[in-house]
Amino acid sequence: MNEYSLHSEVKSICSLPGDQFEVKIGNYVVDILRGDLVIEVQTRNFSALKKKLQVLTEKNQVRLVYPLPERTWITYVSKEHLVLRKRKSTRKGRLTDVFRELVMIPNMIGEESFSMEVLFIDEEEVRCADGRGSWRRRGVSVIERKLLHVNGRAVFRDKADYLKLLPDSLSGAFTNNELARSANIPVRTARQITYCLRKSGLIRIVEEKGRALVFRKV
Repeated sequence: MNEYSLHSEVKSICSLPGDQFEVKIGNYVVDILRGDLVIEVQTRNFSALKKKLQVLTEKNQVRLVYPLPERTWITYVSKEHLVLRKRKSTRKGRLTDVFRELVMIPNMIGEESFSMEVLFIDEEEVRCADGRGSWRRRGVSVIERKLLHVNGRAVFRDKADYLKLLPDSLSGAFTNNELARSANIPVRTARQITYCLRKSGLIRIVEEKGRALVFRKV
């Protein structure tokens, strides 16, 4: 399983009396089973869930719970796990960040047996310069993620809920650049959003302007 504390802490928050934990369904073990509702907590890497979700949604209602860090405090520790220093990350999470993961499972968007709950959280990320981390962090590993606070939540039950993420100003045709400007997000995030919405049949390409695709709601 090898999950951070964040996973078990979110699972505890999502549970109700009578829930069953770590239940085997077919070839898979699910986090929570509540009647015919399967609740899966995933802190990142939706690609690891792709096949699992496809199988589970055939016979069960599935709720995917994703904790999205709005604010992160970073703690650096030594190899002996002694605290060296702490700082608050300058990066602030936004709901549109979830599309970084949804691009791995765009076929799930709007499926009748699938829903997604995003938890807006504050978290602590513990890092250690053990030489095992990615080159982007120069070998520094993330050895733990801890839940500090749940600030709110957003639930996506059907396709209309995903369309609400598009700014009202984009009522007609729009490009990725126009979406990025209207929503005040990076163009890369805008591309991830339009990819997901296009794959799920919520928007379509109506023309091309030079190298830019033009989209419109279906």
